[in-house]
Amino acid sequence: MAFDLLIKNGRIIDGSGRPGFHGDVGVVRGKIAELGRLDGPARRVIEADGRVIAPGFVDNHCHYDAQVLWDPLCTFSCHHGATTVIIGNCSLALAPVKKHEREKLAGMLSYVEAIPMDVLQAGVPWTWESFPEYMQTIGGRLGVNVGTLVGHSAVRLYAMGEACSEREAKPEELETMRRLVREALEAGALGLSITRNMNHFDVAGTRIPAACAPDSELFALADVLREAGTGVIQCGGGTNPELKDKLLSRLAQACGRQVMYNTLLEQARQPGRWRTHLAHVEETAKQGIRAVPLVNPGSVVNRFTMKNCQVFRSMPTWLPILQGSDADKLRAYRDPATRAKLRAEVEAPLTPDSTFSKRWDLMIVEEPALPKNRGLRGQNIAEIAKAQGKDPVDAFLDLAVEEDLATVFSLGEINMDTEAVAQILGSPYAVVGLSDGGAHVQFHSNVSNPTRLLGYWVREKHIMSLEHAVRRLTFDSASAFGIYDRGLLQPGMAADIVVFDPDTVRPVPEDVVHDFPSNGWRMRELAEGIAYTVVNGEVLLEKGTHTGSHPGRVLHNTVY
Repeated sequence: MAFDLLIKNGRIIDGSGRPGFHGDVGVVRGKIAELGRLDGPARRVIEADGRVIAPGFVDNHCHYDAQVLWDPLCTFSCHHGATTVIIGNCSLALAPVKKHEREKLAGMLSYVEAIPMDVLQAGVPWTWESFPEYMQTIGGRLGVNVGTLVGHSAVRLYAMGEACSEREAKPEELETMRRLVREALEAGALGLSITRNMNHFDVAGTRIPAACAPDSELFALADVLREAGTGVIQCGGGTNPELKDKLLSRLAQACGRQVMYNTLLEQARQPGRWRTHLAHVEETAKQGIRAVPLVNPGSVVNRFTMKNCQVFRSMPTWLPILQGSDADKLRAYRDPATRAKLRAEVEAPLTPDSTFSKRWDLMIVEEPALPKNRGLRGQNIAEIAKAQGKDPVDAFLDLAVEEDLATVFSLGEINMDTEAVAQILGSPYAVVGLSDGGAHVQFHSNVSNPTRLLGYWVREKHIMSLEHAVRRLTFDSASAFGIYDRGLLQPGMAADIVVFDPDTVRPVPEDVVHDFPSNGWRMRELAEGIAYTVVNGEVLLEKGTHTGSHPGRVLHNTVY
């Protein structure tokens, strides 16, 4: 047989979880043609030289909705072996949208996902109104494959206008929303994204529309997927309602579709809660309910300044200050009466919606702004407060004010307990994902789920086999989101392939690049050990360098 691409002499780990084997992979017209010891001519031959040949990884929770318009490779997910990304999560999308509401819709994405508004204003062309038109726009030039979810907040804004965060929908407005979801599914969207995260606001400080919708509206929209017989439901902030009244389980039962929600984590804010959650998920799975949490192999470290901080957003006095101008922030933080209120809210008992653990020992001074404070670099606020004889809130705000809000802090509260994370990642009742690629761009890149799982958790910690880890990143994720032609190296499947060295694969420490529109900057996280990334049979990246090809496509659900 004549091949378009022939990858020779590798360790084939096919995504099924079965033991790997040595052999070659042949590709014809963008699909896997044969596996084994292959001969015959090929337009291009890649020598794997004993490295692993695996299906391309699926980055299943991203916010590249705007970035894909100027960056068709969706960097930097592709550098970690991702050949497919899924956008439109957490109810946030850039379509459908009416012309006069573009700024409001972009403002939701900007504030919730911490993407600078000037970048969005410079980089988003707004040549569409409907969701099908948006899909057509992004599909014109893609490096990776992109699966889309239609966002409930965008749909609610389109149907209700300014009232979208103020009241329940009227019957005719709800019917408009159902029509818009159906239209997106018929265009090929992978599903619907909703949210129960009550701490998500737009730039004006208004709670995003989907978070204001009653549960009955969620069931009405989910029923569109039941009628269509296709699509998944993704829920942002779904952990609390699931553990409270099994909302996501009930939603999955009602519509018969898979529900993926955020998230199962070990976190300092709620010690030991992950065990309760994992036991709950196991029980619902045994009942045949498809309500599945995402789990993340990374320790989430939030890097921020007090010019753009979301750590304290769950607290009523803090929130409007965080959303105000820098001058208003400084005025509030200096005011003793306001400071007393801020301190009282931090010291109040934690709730399920708390966004800060009160663990000042985890709050690190990453980069002081003033030369005289250089000695504080790397110290935590608890030890600084003790040395200065101050309350931690005062030590923290005094430093922020003194440095005109420019101090860079970091806070690591999530997945810091390696034993807990090992149990979570190994659970068959959860799906590995949640990179948040494209979001929080000036705080962290955080797209290294594949290389972190393969490098740290498999090579160093030995928590699972390499075959199991590859399955977690490929078949498990693709099938959970209804992408049935990818995630396995089998004849007839799409030729999304990654060639990597299991002995060296790992994330590279982050740095800063100025490569966004309007000379915007972001954090960059590259990888080592990823030799080739192949999308639809064409080499996209070779040793981390783009080949110039754009073989990606917009993925469609199985019905339309």
